Amino acid sequence: MARLTMTTADGIAEVRLTRGDKMNAIDPAMFDALIDAIDTLRNSSARCVVLSGEGRTFCAGLDMASMAAGAADMDLATRSHGIANRVQQVAWGWRMLPMPVIAAVQGLAFGGGMQIMAGADVRIAAPDTRFSILEAKWGLVADMAGFALWRDVRGDVLRELAFSAREFTADEAMRAGFVTRLSDDPHGAAMVLARAIAARSPDAVRAAKRLANLADDADATTILAAESAEQQALLGRPNQVEAVRAGMERRAGNFSD
Repeated sequence: MARLTMTTADGIAEVRLTRGDKMNAIDPAMFDALIDAIDTLRNSSARCVVLSGEGRTFCAGLDMASMAAGAADMDLATRSHGIANRVQQVAWGWRMLPMPVIAAVQGLAFGGGMQIMAGADVRIAAPDTRFSILEAKWGLVADMAGFALWRDVRGDVLRELAFSAREFTADEAMRAGFVTRLSDDPHGAAMVLARAIAARSPDAVRAAKRLANLADDADATTILAAESAEQQALLGRPNQVEAVRAGMERRAGNFSD
């Protein structure tokens, strides 16, 4: 059975986890499907990605029954995907895509599901969504790139939640920085934002994502130089000229990928 679907229309790629009968729990087949989707998107012309889960839950975390058999043989030391291992790639890979990724979250985002969500650039959640950094319950730590992706979360809050594995609310998640904003219709809100992003110059949007990623851990000297280099590469190019014309003529831009 397929673990996800991916469709692209009007510059927006929709990736949806399709194991709704199992609360989109992550098994080996879903690891493979997520990595394949990220690999496909890396070289696509999509201008934005919307990541969601079918049914009542975004992702309840690892399917412990299916993962337990091979746990002892997992190779976590090998960096198989750049700086990430295979397990980390299913979350870290979204952040490394050239285009923005928006996660639409409902129901539960537990453990690995919460880390996959963290890989998105923007995270929109339903107000009744429940969250948990669940790994401590199983005597483990979050190791799917969570700590690398949660650097903008309040440190004391992150520690409390990682130590205790307690469930917390969408309001708490937003205040701490795990979630961008709340919506009664997270998928609908994600699509509205995705359409707005897709209507902008893809050159400028991708440059902004590169700068935002760099700003996570680079020093000011590096960031300032990168801003200048990105801007120099945009100025006077066809998509930048078209953005100015479209703005002056109050019409939608006609951008090339």
